[in-house]
Order: sequence, then C-alpha cells, then structure tokens
Amino acid sequence: MPGAAVLGTGFAVPEHEVSNHDLEARLDTSDAWIVSRTGIRTRRTLDGSGLATSDLAAAAARMALARAGVEPSSLDLVIVATCSGDYPIPSTACLVQAALEARRAAAFDLNAACSGFIYGLTLADHALATGAVSRVLLIGADALTRHVDWEDRTTAILFGDGAGAVVLGRGGGLMGTHLGADGRRAGDLCIAAGSRHPVDEEAIAARLHKITMNGPEVFRAAVEAMADALAAASERAGVRPTDLRWVFAHQANARILRGVAERLGVTLAAFRMNLERYGNTGAASIPIALAEADTAGHLVPGDLIGLTAAGAGLTWGAAILRWSRGAA
Repeated sequence: MPGAAVLGTGFAVPEHEVSNHDLEARLDTSDAWIVSRTGIRTRRTLDGSGLATSDLAAAAARMALARAGVEPSSLDLVIVATCSGDYPIPSTACLVQAALEARRAAAFDLNAACSGFIYGLTLADHALATGAVSRVLLIGADALTRHVDWEDRTTAILFGDGAGAVVLGRGGGLMGTHLGADGRRAGDLCIAAGSRHPVDEEAIAARLHKITMNGPEVFRAAVEAMADALAAASERAGVRPTDLRWVFAHQANARILRGVAERLGVTLAAFRMNLERYGNTGAASIPIALAEADTAGHLVPGDLIGLTAAGAGLTWGAAILRWSRGAA
C-alpha cells in the first residue's frame, strides 16, 4: 500500500525577532561568532505576545488545511509533536483541536524533542495504513525560548519559536522511515525540572527549568544519527541518499548539516536551510522548511525528498518521500 500523502502544508512564526546583535547586549558573544559557529543570524520568539505553543500550532494548521482544501470537521486525528507545550496537561493537541473546532478528531501530543515530526509522520502513516483514519493533521510546534536561559550563551543563541503543519491522507509517496533512540544520552540535552525535580524555589534557583546542553557531544551525536538514519530510511525505500532532490534536515546548526552532507556524500546544495532566519525551532524546524519550500513552488511532483532529525533523548528519525503535491 502506498504511504501517506501530503495534502497541504503550513507554518507560523512569531512576529518578534531577536537578532545576534540583540544578544550581544546581554551575552559575551558577537554576531560574527554566532554565525561562524551556527549559521544563525536571527530567531523569532513569543516574548511579549501573550501567545503560546498552541497558538502557533493552530495558525500553522489553518494554513495547511486551507492549502489542502480540507475542513477541520473532516479530520480524524490531530498529532502535535512538541516538547514545550502550553501545559503538562491537557495536551497541546487538544487545545489545537478546540481552536480549529475539529470535534470528531482524536488528539494527542508526542514528545521526541526535535525528532518529533518524523516520529509523528511514522505513526500517522501507520494509522492511515490500517484504515482507521483517512485525514490526519500533524503539527511540529515548539516555543523553546520559553525554556532558554538567556544568561547561557551555549543555548541562548540557538533556539527560536515556531510551528509547521501537514495534512496527510492515504495513497501518497511516503516510501520508508527509520526511527531510533539512545536513552543513555538523556542528560546531554535536558530540562531537568519535572517529577524528579519539582518546579519549586529550589529548582528555579538551580535553573533546572531551563535548557542545558553538552554541546560537543550533541554535535557529534547529531551528525552521526541524522546521517545514519537517512541512510537507513533510504535503504528501506530502495533508493540512495545521492538520489534525493532535496533534504529537509532538522535546523539545529549549519555545521551539523555540513557534517551530515559529508557523511552521506550528498551535496550541501540539496539541503534546504532556514536556520539563518529562525534558529533551532525544535520539532517545528522540518515542517516549517517543508511548508516554505512548498509555498514558494520549489517542490514539484516526483521530487524525491529526505527528512532527517536528531533530538534530546537521544532520539533520531528519517523518512523518504516521493512528493506528489503541486503548488497551490
């Protein structure tokens, strides 16, 4: 049976922009250093907006539904991949379902950090293949700047907020996926506050509610995991990485993407990048890039596309997709 079809794409980012020059005023850093180390020049944040992850997710979803010509009332399932939802409970997906008035849809969140969109794509594909559902709304959305320690230059320069969405149906071009995880590396990228360290005065004083990262280890692991996952998904799909027209990789760091390209022997020109403008938007980064390329008409039916990501956990995943949607 053919894999899931992408019927429509959408994305949303906050209006507020934080440039590298803005960060120079609060951190021991510079625009030149940030660009040379990450490729990022600016990022969007929810600061001062009064909005949350679900608002970005709903906005991206409305765009995707409109481009797909699908009414919210016809959705069977809403999946939101996020690690920075509005609340611990209820799920962000339930808030999105309510905002869209998609009353007949089941809804749940999925947390695989920056790999979440590909995890969600795999689960949606399986649900469609069983015949249990016919229309799925899959959203990757994160507001990671809500968890950034703005005094920590190793993480403050990296993250931005945003959401990307796809409407999925049956009979499309998802050809193969690969998922993996290594929980032994859980401490390398972490927000420690939770049931182990309840959010109280002591935890806040210790900054346990903020993102911490072992940068060198995450960098090395991300290059290896993203490249190997895309190679595995390509083998499952019966293609080679060098056959891909486009690669939509998690937008974590330009140097990571160069490393992935070199490890696979794929030209860097095939990698779609927007991290210069948005930074690392977590689970949103791949669907934002996909929606931007789709909106601009850069994807044409028949294009062979690779998706690959790695995130906290450590998690990783990749997918191969034969694009079947024309520009709307």
